[in-house]
Amino acid sequence: MKDKSINLTSLIAEITCFTDITLEDIPNLDLYMDQVTTLFEDKLSSTKRSPEDKIMTKTMINNYAKAKIFSPIKNKKYNKDQIILLCLIYNLKQSLSLSDISTIFKPIVDDINSEDKTMLSLEELYDAFLSMKKTSLETFDNKFQILMDDIKNKTSALPSGENEKKQLILLVFMLIQNANTNIRMSEKIIDNFFNEEKKK
Repeated sequence: MKDKSINLTSLIAEITCFTDITLEDIPNLDLYMDQVTTLFEDKLSSTKRSPEDKIMTKTMINNYAKAKIFSPIKNKKYNKDQIILLCLIYNLKQSLSLSDISTIFKPIVDDINSEDKTMLSLEELYDAFLSMKKTSLETFDNKFQILMDDIKNKTSALPSGENEKKQLILLVFMLIQNANTNIRMSEKIIDNFFNEEKKK
């Protein structure tokens, strides 16, 4: 598994490289749609699986606006809060439905539009998320190695020859299983603490 281990190490380095739109990257002036999509493309292009993939398109943004995930834009421009919400949508949309994202954003948007602020500001919330995300990425290598060692132990008795492929297949199974568990827990939190209609 020596060659494969080298390749996996390289892949880990690729996916754990901290690539995000930080608060400093977002201008303190409102942006037109084209400027927003350019910001996402410039800062997050390294996260694409294929070169032709799109990070954030006009159609995507219009769909988020139609779903009322954030407050209506003014004068065809997006303010800093709306851009931060788009950044969070980008992080969530691969795992949660637009309906769930809208539900989890509702108290945030309500607080933004309220005179009596009861939550962390959106900027503070986003900054805390990025800080925790960075720490999670930094510790991923160690957690991954523990999982890989467990897989090697489980497959050590298998006939030699195709062990590398079997280990990689089992690795994909477990990575997806871990992701599914996290998604299901997120959905449970949304259903039990944020989705008022389902409680009734």
